[in-house]
This record gives sequence, C-alpha cells and structure tokens, in this order.
Amino acid sequence: MTNPILSDWKTPFEIAPFDQIGDEDFAPALDVALAEHDVEMKAIAENPEAPSFANTIEALEGAGRDLDKVLSVFFTVAGADSNPKRQELQRDFSPRLAKHWAEISANKALFARVADLWARKDDLGLTPEQERVLMLTHRGFVRSGAALEGEAEARMKEIKARLAVLGTEFTQNLLADESEWFIELSEADLDGLPDFVLAAARAAGEEKGAQGPVITLSRSLIVPFLQFSSRRDLREKAYLAWAARGANGGKTDNRAIAAEILKLREERAHLLGYENFAAFKLETEMAKTPARVKELLMDVWGPAKARAEADGEILTRMMHAEGGNGDLEPWDWRYYAEKRRRAEYDLDEAELKPYLQLEKMREAAFACANRLFGLEFEPLDVALYHPDCLAWNVTRNGQHLAVFIGDYFARGSKRSGAWCSAMRSQAKYPEVQTPVVINVCNFAKSTPALLSYDDARTLFHEFGHALHQMLSNVTYESISGTSVARDFVELPSQLFEHWLEVPEVLSEFATHVETGAPMPEAMRDKVLKAATFDMGFQTVEYVASALVDLEFHDGPAPTDPMAKQAEVLAELGMPHAIGMRHATPQFAHVFSGDGYSSGYYSYMWSEVMDADAFASFEEAGGAFDPERAKSLEDNILSKGGSEDPEDLYKAFRGRLPGVEALLKGRGLAA
Repeated sequence: MTNPILSDWKTPFEIAPFDQIGDEDFAPALDVALAEHDVEMKAIAENPEAPSFANTIEALEGAGRDLDKVLSVFFTVAGADSNPKRQELQRDFSPRLAKHWAEISANKALFARVADLWARKDDLGLTPEQERVLMLTHRGFVRSGAALEGEAEARMKEIKARLAVLGTEFTQNLLADESEWFIELSEADLDGLPDFVLAAARAAGEEKGAQGPVITLSRSLIVPFLQFSSRRDLREKAYLAWAARGANGGKTDNRAIAAEILKLREERAHLLGYENFAAFKLETEMAKTPARVKELLMDVWGPAKARAEADGEILTRMMHAEGGNGDLEPWDWRYYAEKRRRAEYDLDEAELKPYLQLEKMREAAFACANRLFGLEFEPLDVALYHPDCLAWNVTRNGQHLAVFIGDYFARGSKRSGAWCSAMRSQAKYPEVQTPVVINVCNFAKSTPALLSYDDARTLFHEFGHALHQMLSNVTYESISGTSVARDFVELPSQLFEHWLEVPEVLSEFATHVETGAPMPEAMRDKVLKAATFDMGFQTVEYVASALVDLEFHDGPAPTDPMAKQAEVLAELGMPHAIGMRHATPQFAHVFSGDGYSSGYYSYMWSEVMDADAFASFEEAGGAFDPERAKSLEDNILSKGGSEDPEDLYKAFRGRLPGVEALLKGRGLAA
C-alpha cells in the first residue's frame, strides 16, 4: 500500500491529505525519503561531467522533494498538535536528520564541485539571482564544516547530532511544564476577573477535564489573569509557576541542557575558526558583529529603563494606597498597570475586548492585504490536521497565488508562542509551485473568540510573515519567502502590525460582538493614544532577554547559564519588578534550535526598519499609498533572499534608518 505522505496528493492545490495520514506513516516515509535523497546527493557528487550551475546547484535545488513533503507535514503537526507518539518520533528523527545533513555538508566531492563553481563564478554567465544562490550555497557548505578534515570533521558531526537531540529535549520539556500545570479556581478565586477571562478559563478547564475554570501557563490566559485578578496570592502562585517553566528540577529541567548547548556552540564556532559563537552567527546577518548588536540594544536600554523605573514608582504608590505592603513585585506590575491604564486613558480591557473579535480582526488583515496588494481570500473546504484550522485560497486578479491556513487557538498539544511556517514555499524551479503558508497562534478559545489588543497585534504580525511567503516571486526555493537574514525576517511582520493602528481599519473592523456597532471614536482614539502605554516595561523585558542571549554567545560559554543571566541583569540594573520576557530555561527562541541564538535582538533590529518604513507611507499618500505598497512588494516582499537585505531596504526607502524612529514609535524619545 502506498504511503499517503509519499503518494501524489490529489487534493486542492496539493495540500497534504491530513485525513489520510496517520502517525504510523511518518517513520516509513522518512526512511524512504532519506534513502532517495542520499541517492540524489551521490549522483550529483559523482557526476562525471564537469561542474556546471545546472548539474550541481540546480540539481541540489531540485533534490529532496519527498523529504520536503515528509518534514513539512511532520513538523507542522509536531509543533501545533503534538502527542506522545509524535514526541517520540521527534526524538528519533532529530539525530537522524542532523546526521543526514551533516553528511551532505561534509561530502568532499560535492563541496569540490560547489567550490569549483565559486572559483569560476565570474565566467559562468549567471543571472544575479543565480549568483546569489551560488554564493549562499558555497557559504553554507563552508559554515557547515565542509572544509574541515580528520578529527575536526568527525567532531563537527558529533556536535550537530548532539545539538539536534538537545534542542528537541528542550522543546519537549517546556511543552510538558506548560501543559501539565494549572490552577483550578473556586468561586472565591474569581474576584476581579472580567467575563472574557472567565470564559477562557472555563474553556481551558473543559480541555483539562476539570470541574470548573482553570488558569494554565498559556500566555493568552495567564497574562490577563495577572492583569485582572485581585487575589495577590494567586497572582504570585501563577507568576512563579510561569517563571519557573523549564526550571522545576527533575526530568523536564532545562538548565543543564542550556549549559551543554552553549558549550557545544562555542566548540562549533572554534572548529570553524571564529572567536565565539556570536561572531560566527552574526557574520551572515545585517548586524554583522556583536558590537553593532550591543550598541543598538544599549541605545534603547537607557531610555526604556528610565521610563520603566518612573512607571514602577507610580505603580508602587498605587499599591501602597490600596494597603499593599513592601515592594512592587513581578506579579503586581500588570495588575496595577491595568488599573493605571483605566485611570489615565479611561480604557478598560474588558470594555475593549468585545470590539476585537478574532473573525473580524482576521478579516481586517485580509482587507489590508487586499487594499495594499490586491489579494483575495476565498475559504477552502479541505481536511487539515486539527478541527480548529481554517484554510483559504489566495488569489490576485483571479490567479491562484497561495493557500493560507490559520490555526489560532491555544491547546495543550500546541507549543507556546505564535509562528508562521510554509509547508511549501514558492519557487519556479524545477517546476512552478505556489506556497502553502500556516499562521499558528495561541489565543484563548471562547465562543465567540475575543482578542486582547496584544493578541490582535500578534495576528497582524504573523500575517505579515505570511505575506512575505505568499508574495514571494523568485526562481529557487532556497531563497524564497522568509529565507532571509534573521534580523531582516521580522521587518515584514512588524511592519504589517502598523496597519492594525490605522484609524479607518479599526473603525471598519473593530465592531461590538453583540450589537455590531463600530468601536466608538472616543474609544478608538484612546486605544491609539495608549499604544505606547507601559512601553518601558515591554521594552525592558525584551531588551534584557536579547542582551542575555548575546552575552551567552559573545565570549566563553558559561558553565552556569543561570549565574551568567543573573550577572548580566545585575550589570544592567534590571528593575526588580520586571522579569525577562524569556528566562533561560524557557527561552525556546534560543535553545530549541539555532534560529534565534545570538539573534533574539532581531526583532528590535527589524523594528528600526519597520518604524522607518511605515513612516514612508505616512510621508506619502497615507497607509494605503499604492506607490509605496508596490515598492514594498517589488523591493522586499517578492524578493525573498535573492539580494542582500541592505540593498533591498535601500531600494525601498533610499537609505538605511537610524534608531530615532523606533524610540519615537515606542514613546521613548526624549
């Protein structure tokens, strides 16, 4: 019987046939796909013909189609709808895949062909895009250790395999801590909680099999609980559990894993001739060096810390006025900040939330994409991996461009956070293929589903990533969509957040869940004025995390990451009542894989650009200026990684930005 993963997918737009795929299909499919890929790699490496771009680089681009199918399906469900069997498979697959890719990058015959082409690049008659793909391919081989010999080569393979295992363990430990902990709430525990929090807590209780409402460690539930619960003892209990994820001792503790990961990364960098891992990692990013990253972060840290400390004094006075004793604690900040927001802006999250329906906010994102880029979204009736998922056919002028899938609700089987991934990326070689793009979020589930303003911003953020995938227009998949420098990839996502704050967007789509009435103009104005409220807190918790990440990798690997974290925070003068956005044992961005290691700063690096980029719309004809939209698509969204990101941004804006627009946008400018 044909494995459904490896069969021809006779589905609309060749979407994976999730209703036909079982967990028992993954391992056999991977066996076949890896073997096929090995044969393809051997054929390329041992081709008796002289190396050419077609028989080497394009051959590499066209290889591994079945492997792509297996991994796209598996890692989609492993991240968004895990179960014990999928976790077991992930633990098995990770070292096998690491070994597979390590053997390819260490294939001397294959690297010799790539190196030969690189040496003759000026004589090959390549297009600019082909030159870029050749450069990236050659650089990728070198940075993977293809030029290493003997013991160094063997050790590099060991390091990669071990890092793959550790990254999987880190992720699964964090998921276990997040999914297993919850507080059952009695009637006496509900004081201060608005209806939308109660509805989400009851839905979470149903999922957990509890008799009533519960608070879990899902950000979409615990943050509003910390905002509204008047029970300081329960806020403390919930916050400490949230902060302790990955650091509870026992089999799910991530602290030793983090230490080993940092040590192995340092060794990997040394084998490749770099002083430390940050120098290795940042070489290919826009920032280029750790010094430039630290300069940006410290330029922002000073104003952010000053604002946070001033805000903390106000919140402490509020707490003392209510009879609270002692210092303002991390479990107090959000509670008193919410009270202050209501007092200063007359803005109550409980009054605001009925105007932020998930369905309407998604419709708003679609409408902005239509006005900016002419995209249309038609619902698709297809089998997906979970009943919560929805799909759309994305077209322009009647032509199919992409499939978009939305998976918005939190559940115990889904890892925390929000992300965008492509089950298939856009390409024209070896054949034309359109992207299948997924946005995964963790919004509290209720009927109807209501969002916080932060949730709505997250929806727009992830949809910005999706647009980067959907509007990609390159030849080769390796440079398609979001295959760009890590500190450039957040530009489209963070830029698209700005359209949520366009008054006409809120006026049209922020409508009351019961009456259908648009958000009152006075409330809308308050929302926009409050956009930078508590920005000192938000910036401090983020920048602290980014600086800890950088310090972990910019120098000798710490033997005790928790001690190093404490040292960095002490040197910064971290305010007592603010925690890192991601403390080390739960810092999945950095320790689940190499993606954001030494690179958590990327959001802020991109924010410097997104603030400047949106200003260019405001300086032109407004948020929907057609010429600016066309330039954004032509110079950034359609280009993927086909050109250097600095060149792409300059083509769009005419220059590189400074930090001033970011500080102004965050309300931190002097």
